[in-house]
Amino acid sequence: MFRFSTAALIVVLSVGPAGAQDRLDFEDYRLDNGLRVILAEDHSVPVVTIDIWYNVGSSSEQPNRSGFAHLFEHMMFQGSEHVGKAEHGQLVERAGGELNGTTNEDRTAYFEILPANRLNLGLWLEADRMRSLAVTAENFENQRQAVKEERRLRLDNQPYTWVFFEAPHLTYDSTTCFSYAHSIIGSMDDLDAAQVADVQEFFDLHYAPNNATLAIVGDVDPPEAKRLVEQYFGSIPRGNDTAPARCEWGIGTAAEQIEREDLHATLPMVAVTYRIPGHSDADTPALQILDLILGTGESSRLNRALVREQQSALQAQSFVLPRRSTSTFMLMAVANQGVEPVTIKHQLDAVVTRILEEGVSEEELEKAKNGYRSGDIFGRQTTMQVAENIQHYARYHDSLDEIHTDLDAYMAVTRGDVQRVARKYLIPENGFTINNVPPSTSQPAVP
Repeated sequence: MFRFSTAALIVVLSVGPAGAQDRLDFEDYRLDNGLRVILAEDHSVPVVTIDIWYNVGSSSEQPNRSGFAHLFEHMMFQGSEHVGKAEHGQLVERAGGELNGTTNEDRTAYFEILPANRLNLGLWLEADRMRSLAVTAENFENQRQAVKEERRLRLDNQPYTWVFFEAPHLTYDSTTCFSYAHSIIGSMDDLDAAQVADVQEFFDLHYAPNNATLAIVGDVDPPEAKRLVEQYFGSIPRGNDTAPARCEWGIGTAAEQIEREDLHATLPMVAVTYRIPGHSDADTPALQILDLILGTGESSRLNRALVREQQSALQAQSFVLPRRSTSTFMLMAVANQGVEPVTIKHQLDAVVTRILEEGVSEEELEKAKNGYRSGDIFGRQTTMQVAENIQHYARYHDSLDEIHTDLDAYMAVTRGDVQRVARKYLIPENGFTINNVPPSTSQPAVP
């Protein structure tokens, strides 16, 4: 919605011999109405980031009511009691700041990056829309049409994007795991059927202080920041408690495959998704190290085998898509001209099978750990990145204190751990294959 730049917002963090970072000092407390506040003081630059996560994403939606979480990412910029339509962004930008909002399965986030002396502006804006968002028929209809247009531009009329938006959800049964069996953008039919009262009910339930975490990071005076938080948020009424996302899942027992015709693609894409546990599971560090070895970067196994050696693919990668209740491990490759999807699938399987049978080398493991460690360090260079890290650990981990110890778990991963999780999750019967093909090459799916 808005552009975001991190230039010059540097927070210096020192790194010890083992790569573990110094402790991040923060204060974690709650207001009487349930709002969780995490305050991290840093005077490196005169900047403050205000980052608020609501514990609502597409996994919070109910059948026939999908798309509401993403809709509210848009609705939250349509004005509130003391802020006019689109004025939220105008006020922040006039103050020299930047802002945005994002949605995923497990949370909806909004942030402002402001000069330190405008902390009050950001807090007032967030509190006003939490307290009194303008959920009107006009705003709802306007943003319902905006979401439809976004879907047309970013998903329906772009090659391959359906695979990334929709394919990860196909592996789950909507009767036992509706939370993760539908996409973030949701069903346009569900949005068309919704009434203003449905939208207001969704807002009242999920956009309450007891369902939110506010992170404030940067050049602030903690007593003054706490006073402002209490002033703006303290009188907002507590809402009803929300139920956690429900998902019953297990490792697959039979391989599945579908074929989809992509009107905008000129080359086939093959994607294979595997169900893996939620992000807080003990297997996550080994799975993410496996991802780095298997499909991240020029020297990854998939890129070396399919792109450089066999030259069957233009691109080959892997991704871990983390969620709270269950996550997804995805392999994908875009075929070269004249290469059939079945060939790509066999080659993807061959790369995985070699790891299942032989494991990974010590050199690969060390390189992956170094890559993860550097990503962890460089991922904390700005007030915004620190705020997002704080929010990540508050939402996806059992304890916020794991922000200080999580890197150790990744550095402790062994070759045996990597092979063990590959053998547990990256097995054929747990795989769901999507052949995304241009119209001219569409063939019936192989059972």
